Amino acid sequence: MKLEPVADKHSIHLDDEHARVRGLTKSEKELDKDTQELVDRIAKLQRVFYADARYALLIVLQGRDASGKDGTIRKVFTAVNPQGCSVTSFKVPTELEQRHDFLWRVHQQVPPRGMIGIFNRSHYEDILVPRVQDLVPKHVWTARYDQINDFEDMLTANGVVILKFMLHISRDEQKKRLLDRLADPTKNWKFRAEDLEARARWDDYTKAYRGVLSRTSTDWAPWYIVPADDKDVRDWLVARTIADRLKTLRLRYPPADPAVVGMKIE
Repeated sequence: MKLEPVADKHSIHLDDEHARVRGLTKSEKELDKDTQELVDRIAKLQRVFYADARYALLIVLQGRDASGKDGTIRKVFTAVNPQGCSVTSFKVPTELEQRHDFLWRVHQQVPPRGMIGIFNRSHYEDILVPRVQDLVPKHVWTARYDQINDFEDMLTANGVVILKFMLHISRDEQKKRLLDRLADPTKNWKFRAEDLEARARWDDYTKAYRGVLSRTSTDWAPWYIVPADDKDVRDWLVARTIADRLKTLRLRYPPADPAVVGMKIE
């Protein structure tokens, strides 16, 4: 099994039943072993990726609260050299950021060639939240679909490879994880009152996600919907997609500078 990119609205399945893979024959032990092999594979590819420096890789992680964005980052990129990787978490825009266009702060965090950049939430929040909370007129957030598509098209034309993952969690599993945050003193800090506000508007956010996925999954920046109720399956699917995409880039170590070939060190 592997993830397939969102091709059209008919390939978008966001019901609770689609948050878990059915009929998977791999055991938990097998999943962990396969994921570790993929993590090691990503680490090896990243070393060449960093030296090659023809591309940048941008990973976008979106999902409801408690869908596992942090956990995915910890697991999938655990073996990557920190010098070649950056993680950006986009919070509520600051006063300065609000005085610029909504993509201004995002463009500053796009990774340079040779680097892997991970967005923990992203510019898509500037469609989802304003739409659900009615913060701006409809014509403003609907225009952002095309603005984001053009932005990502420009990035890919300049060597940025983009993979976007929507971590799809069911309502019951989210409740379980939120309760765990309240009960576990080591996880209390993760809980926010705003999480319950978003949960109360579950259907509105589902509709907003459908709009994002159908309008902004493109050939150059595809969306992948990841069943995220099972953490092991989630990590395995994301890691496989990233490793397979890196392999298609035909990465190579650059040749030595002719000026240093044959030099002797006394």
